[in-house]
Amino acid sequence: MIILGIDPGTVRTGWGVIKLEGNSYTLLGYGVISTKAKHLSEKYLEIFEGLEKVIASYRPDCISIETQFVSKNPASTIKIGMARGTALLAGARASLPIYEYAPTRAKKALTGSGRAQKEDIQKMIGLLLSSKKDIPHDAADALSLAICHAHFHKSPLATIL
Repeated sequence: MIILGIDPGTVRTGWGVIKLEGNSYTLLGYGVISTKAKHLSEKYLEIFEGLEKVIASYRPDCISIETQFVSKNPASTIKIGMARGTALLAGARASLPIYEYAPTRAKKALTGSGRAQKEDIQKMIGLLLSSKKDIPHDAADALSLAICHAHFHKSPLATIL
């Protein structure tokens, strides 16, 4: 099974692709879609087109995405929610099943602690996926979501959207 993890954001959307065979993972690719546009509508289009390219390149079997983030700042919550919606649309357009996981569940699946710091996530991603490169935070978060789905894809905890 090939799993695409997505960590949505309006400025930086992280993505990571793994292949699950039995109980082992193979890193296929990762990256960050950094939006350059000034207007939000154009940023969402950049995210959508970037994810369409990733989906076309890696042909994942499913997507694992972070649940809706709720900030103290309502405007930020809405903007990130719209970036998430853009990612959902890219997945739906490719007819992919999409699963969602809370950030704390992804962190716990990866490190054993739902309160792990970004550096801990990066370190575990490097160890689990045998990557010697420094993976950007956003891509590491996306890979943690992919690994989380690899852990829970047969469980009732795998919530399909």
